[in-house]
Amino acid sequence: MARYTEAKCRICRREGAKLFLKGDRCYTDKCAYERRPYAPGQHGRIRKKMSDYAVMLREKQKTRRMYGILEEQFRAYFKRADMQRGVTGENLLAFLERRMDNVIYRLGFANSRNQARQLVRHGLFILNGHRVTIPSLQVKVGDVIEVREKNRQSPIIQEAQQVIARRGCPAWLEVDGEKLKGKVNALPTREDVQFPINEQLIVELYSK
Repeated sequence: MARYTEAKCRICRREGAKLFLKGDRCYTDKCAYERRPYAPGQHGRIRKKMSDYAVMLREKQKTRRMYGILEEQFRAYFKRADMQRGVTGENLLAFLERRMDNVIYRLGFANSRNQARQLVRHGLFILNGHRVTIPSLQVKVGDVIEVREKNRQSPIIQEAQQVIARRGCPAWLEVDGEKLKGKVNALPTREDVQFPINEQLIVELYSK
């Protein structure tokens, strides 16, 4: 599988937006995007006029990188969203939000989606009484997610719980910080996605 090994802050600077790829650091003055809000590289400060296609491509890349998904996976989500009833762009965001690794991050059990993906793969979580190791698993209404008992004292999870107050927990999820347990109360809506995403540009890009 393809893996990005360079500095994650370069991604935020390239996309021109904070993607919160480094957890708590993104909320502090150490955030590289806050200090250098321009593209990396020798010509990063030069303003370039982008074509309509370039704008749509950058929006897709920004969203894909925010959720840490490869191109093939992202395209598959779009196809599913396009086949489903409703607004394609909103369906796409709902699929991304319902990923197991994103839910773990949103519940405050991990500092970033990348860290959440690693924790899920290592089997630190239980879904409806069963251990899960698939980050792309789609959660459903009524699902209960909890940290395995032997992993509840993990420094990573304890640190993440201290940070969740800064970003909050979305309304479609419910979290019990003491028991390290969360529940899916509803399916995510467009209003639950507070990140700066223009999903219509993604739809237009894939519709060409």
